[in-house]
Amino acid sequence: MEKMELSMGFMICVLLLLCSSANAQKGASPPTFSPTPAPAPAPDFVNLTDLLTVAGPFHTFLNYLQSTKVIETFQNQANNTDEGITIFVPKDDAFKSIKNPSLSNLTQVQLKQLCLFHALPHYYSLADFKNLSQLSPVNTYAGGDYSLNFTDVSGTVHVDSGWTRTKVSSSVHSTDPVALYQVDKVLLPEAIFGTDIPPMPAPAPAPDVAPSADAPTEASDGGSPPNSSPAKSSSQRIMNLGVWSQLILAVSGWVVLFL
Repeated sequence: MEKMELSMGFMICVLLLLCSSANAQKGASPPTFSPTPAPAPAPDFVNLTDLLTVAGPFHTFLNYLQSTKVIETFQNQANNTDEGITIFVPKDDAFKSIKNPSLSNLTQVQLKQLCLFHALPHYYSLADFKNLSQLSPVNTYAGGDYSLNFTDVSGTVHVDSGWTRTKVSSSVHSTDPVALYQVDKVLLPEAIFGTDIPPMPAPAPAPDVAPSADAPTEASDGGSPPNSSPAKSSSQRIMNLGVWSQLILAVSGWVVLFL
């Protein structure tokens, strides 16, 4: 009997435990999990060589970048850093127009610095240059004394290197992390070519403007033309001779009557 009572008591305890755990599960709210934010998409890889080959007449500048291996430095800055890059790209005609100083006398190290001088180690949109102009001079990728001055004039970005004054003529590519801006001249740094900068050529004089047909002349202003005075004096002499001849005839007629 005692064994049966113990077993009955054990079963009752088990049932009570099961009931209490079931009630606890009903009253407890299910756990909630906050969604994990999706990672930001990585910026698209920009192949600078392909872009400069297709985008415009930038073959000379691209050749300099490749021969000095600066293209690899720019490519790494564009795709493997958080800063991005801004590059000022001269057209082929800009290199042809360089007369003095000549780039042919530069060493390989100077050519590399010249190429690095055409880039900023950060991505800048065109709108950013309005604030950037207030921070001029701005250090370029070449570092040290290789800096540029920027001026924003009604939305047009002007670039001054000391030897070169030009402007951004078009945006070739401007999507973070890479900005390529076309310039009409090669940026020549003072750190290579010195500070003895020749004066800028004076602007061409304005062309002479022929007077319009409606412009007033001396005759219309009340003055007489230069050749009018001799004609006027001749007519006055003729009139005076006619008066005197009439007076002489009249006097002669009176004399004849009295005789």
